[in-house]
Amino acid sequence: MSANTTRLLLILGALLLFVLLFISPRQKTRSGSEAGIDAASAKPMVTAKKEALAVFLKQAVNALSPELRKNHDAFQANKHVDSLTVFWDKQKRPDLAAYYTEALAEKKDSASAWYKAGNRYYYSIPFVKDESEIPLLYKRAVFCFDKSLKQDSLNTDAKIMLGACMVEGSEDPMKGISLLRAIEKTDSNNVKLQMTFALFSVKSGQLEKAVVRFKKVLQIDSAAIEVYLHLADAYEKLNQPQLSLKMLETYQSKTTDPIIKMEIGKYIDQLRNSN
Repeated sequence: MSANTTRLLLILGALLLFVLLFISPRQKTRSGSEAGIDAASAKPMVTAKKEALAVFLKQAVNALSPELRKNHDAFQANKHVDSLTVFWDKQKRPDLAAYYTEALAEKKDSASAWYKAGNRYYYSIPFVKDESEIPLLYKRAVFCFDKSLKQDSLNTDAKIMLGACMVEGSEDPMKGISLLRAIEKTDSNNVKLQMTFALFSVKSGQLEKAVVRFKKVLQIDSAAIEVYLHLADAYEKLNQPQLSLKMLETYQSKTTDPIIKMEIGKYIDQLRNSN
């Protein structure tokens, strides 16, 4: 598989995963007693103030075209937080959209609003161009998930996301791993949890373990078809091109999006012709 093809597939897979986990999460919340974790005992990283993002916000505002700057300033003047969130989404700045999602959470002060803000921060990280911003986004995500858990300590998804942030964005990742493993002991069929472990395995180069986790996700939820894209990439890295191709073909046969189906078909044809 060519480097360009792999990169395109990874981008597509990341976008699909973003939609799946952020916009329409599948896994239902489990009780705190089932997870065996006290939310108050999960100490988050020291949080950086939300205002620290103002530096990146100011830079982005100054880079806007005159017309867009006018629209932004109007939303800002009228304190239309919802409109500002949508505005920055359209500018492909999910980190800044997350900033305003947290502002909404501060107003609503509900477990669900804080959880949404945490998700927004976490899933904006792969799209950030300035790496110096990444630690701050992890810290804001941790802050929001912690706030959510203080109001709803039974939200397993929030605990999983808190653990993920600790693993990826703290100096003591084992605290996050311990949090996630405690959940797995009583809720091993949690799709979000298994997907989180699978992606950690990919990042750490433990591809065989990642394949096992991805397959478990499909056993639990056969509708999670974006997993076939991750399997395709894992098999390609394991130098098993035929299995990689099979995963792409399976994904193509299951997706109902005609545009994605067509694009994946092009990739498959390219791979077949290159062999």
